[in-house]
Amino acid sequence: MENLEKTFPKTSINWFPGHMTKAIRMMQKELKVVDIIIYVLDSRAPYSCVNPKLNTISDNKPVIYVLNKCDLVEKKDLNGWLEYFTTDKSLAIAINSTSSGSSKQIVGLIRKLLDNKIQKNKAKNITMPMRAMVVGVPNCGKSTLVNNLCNKSKTITGNKAGVTRGKQWVTLDNGIEVLDTPGTLWPSFSEVEVANNLAFIGSIKDDVIDLNELAFNLIKKLISIDKKILLERYKIIIENDDELIDIFDKICQSRKCVLKGNEPDYDRCSRIIIDDFRKGRMGKIILDDVRLRKKISK
Repeated sequence: MENLEKTFPKTSINWFPGHMTKAIRMMQKELKVVDIIIYVLDSRAPYSCVNPKLNTISDNKPVIYVLNKCDLVEKKDLNGWLEYFTTDKSLAIAINSTSSGSSKQIVGLIRKLLDNKIQKNKAKNITMPMRAMVVGVPNCGKSTLVNNLCNKSKTITGNKAGVTRGKQWVTLDNGIEVLDTPGTLWPSFSEVEVANNLAFIGSIKDDVIDLNELAFNLIKKLISIDKKILLERYKIIIENDDELIDIFDKICQSRKCVLKGNEPDYDRCSRIIIDDFRKGRMGKIILDDVRLRKKISK
């Protein structure tokens, strides 16, 4: 057996294309005309999806945190995060934006957070649209959410990180104007766990990642959560003295990912493991533990 570090050398994850710098500048400019921010997070990694760069430019606007793809996580695991993101100036909601009409509740939350402004305008007999900016990391479901709000496909969506490249204003039937923005990451990740989680859920392009290393790290993460996840999915037996690479080898054997000489085919098996997680075939899994994070104070 090769040395573990030699087999899967540690590399740092970093992906910050030039269009993301342009996108952040655009958001800073548009915030001047925006009343509220809709912050879309992937329910599997809510904390990891919070972009510190976006926090610094939010201009103290009220925020609705949308924990999207909630069908991939147990409800009990989301409850703590909904409380975590709820403050005096922010509300949180868990939805699956691919379900028709699931985003209707967001309109009610917008009106709730902007009630003072609505009442002031009403008293002055002023009719003004409420403007919301939708932000989030790549592939968290922003454009799908906007389409859901519109009840039609007015924006471009895709199952790849970085599909939306420019700003897109759309007007809802209830007079609310929504700005869909490109998914944005940040130039460097101070926490390896955050970088890995974003890579696991597909917010960082696979093209810039060593998929073998990513699959290995995912195996490590899943074992730390509950080793039954791998036992049940791949029908393997994990011995007490098994190292992570041994478990990887067993998954290769289970999925018949082998080369000549019965050597493990890590490339093919890595793609299977990552795809199984992203498609929810391993069950409902949350990567971020709310008990390890300090309550936000926005």
